Amino acid sequence: MSFMYVLNGDATLSLLRQSKLRGGVVVCREMMSEGKVKVTKNADTFFESRAKHLEFHYGIDKQTYFTNVVHELEKLKNSGSFDEIVLWFEADLFCQINLLFIIHYLKTNLDTLPPVSLVDLPHHREATDFPRLLEERVLLQPADIQHALDAWDAYCADTPLELEAISHMPAGNLKHLPAAIQAHLQRFPNLENGLSAIEKFFLQKLSMGRYRSYDLYIAFWDELWIYGFGDFQLDLLVQRMQRAGVIEEDAQMIGITALGREVLNNEEHYLDYVPLEHRWLGGVRMAKSSWWWDPVKQRIGKKE
Repeated sequence: MSFMYVLNGDATLSLLRQSKLRGGVVVCREMMSEGKVKVTKNADTFFESRAKHLEFHYGIDKQTYFTNVVHELEKLKNSGSFDEIVLWFEADLFCQINLLFIIHYLKTNLDTLPPVSLVDLPHHREATDFPRLLEERVLLQPADIQHALDAWDAYCADTPLELEAISHMPAGNLKHLPAAIQAHLQRFPNLENGLSAIEKFFLQKLSMGRYRSYDLYIAFWDELWIYGFGDFQLDLLVQRMQRAGVIEEDAQMIGITALGREVLNNEEHYLDYVPLEHRWLGGVRMAKSSWWWDPVKQRIGKKE
């Protein structure tokens, strides 16, 4: 039986090679949880739009993006010749949004979709775990595939309401998706002070004392593992918070400012100090968004 393995990153690729499992391999090096995503079934249009956005706003070289990310994903167009496509992804938001995109890409680019299965990949694993993980994979049913397609479309939409509704639906074999979507929705500005869940977490930690950036990230990875963000995404977030004046760095130590304490205490509003131009959450352009996270109702809403 021939397998096409779709992996969540290069770290998994290294372990797969050590495991001696045989099959075709595609590595997903995207971070669809970050930046603009365009509503289109045309892959060329999608990647061109995304490349321009990532280059302008994130400093990711367009040619490098196409070489390392897009050309790798284009191998999936040949995956229809395999007996089964096996998706290896974790439970966090970073992986779950990439997983939705991969299913969308496969469905859009293959005339006939071979059986698609999902490995519930633990965050901490060794190469010796891989044969067992492969054995424990679950075959995605047509309803699972459709649910993923609907969730991806909702993630790309200019309103988060449909995505929120999907997070409350039965998820079938996509069992980690509801929690990941809820984590995503809490990245919208908090109704009380404009902070996302992650920005609030950082300010709360720093209100108790100064941190080295890496120690702050370790605390984040321990307590808010659901996001699955790496150094790159967290660096971007910290830099935005520094420019907004709510945190400061001195002698490689990060601390909260007086303004940061006022924002944390709901005395100032974060969005009065941070520009939202070019900031996107999925398909929602934040500069033109009126959507907020209501911490009391624990849902998305519009400010009155």
